[in-house]
Amino acid sequence: MTNETGAVSVVFRKWRNKSGSILALFPEIAADTEGYYCESFEHIGQHSGADYRRCIARTVPAKPEEYADLKRELESYPYEYKLRVIRRAPTDLVQRRLAFTFSEGGRGDNRGK
Repeated sequence: MTNETGAVSVVFRKWRNKSGSILALFPEIAADTEGYYCESFEHIGQHSGADYRRCIARTVPAKPEEYADLKRELESYPYEYKLRVIRRAPTDLVQRRLAFTFSEGGRGDNRGK
């Protein structure tokens, strides 16, 4: 899902555990047909589905200098996302994911080119 500028919304978070790895959450892109899970990305593990609310509860906001490397990776080949960094997802995130999932073109190329 992209906004009017063609960018994909992303929330960068840092795990509270010892690893402190950075997680990119795409709250408006569904990872399942019900729209319950959103797409996520980490350096290790790459793309997967994620429970947005649970991830938010188990992480802290990542600082720009902490997520810069992951952001650079997502914006470069082969991903080439056009990203719009947001601090938190809109309150209607599940409805947005469902609307995109079941719309024409849903589950397709969501990189915001």
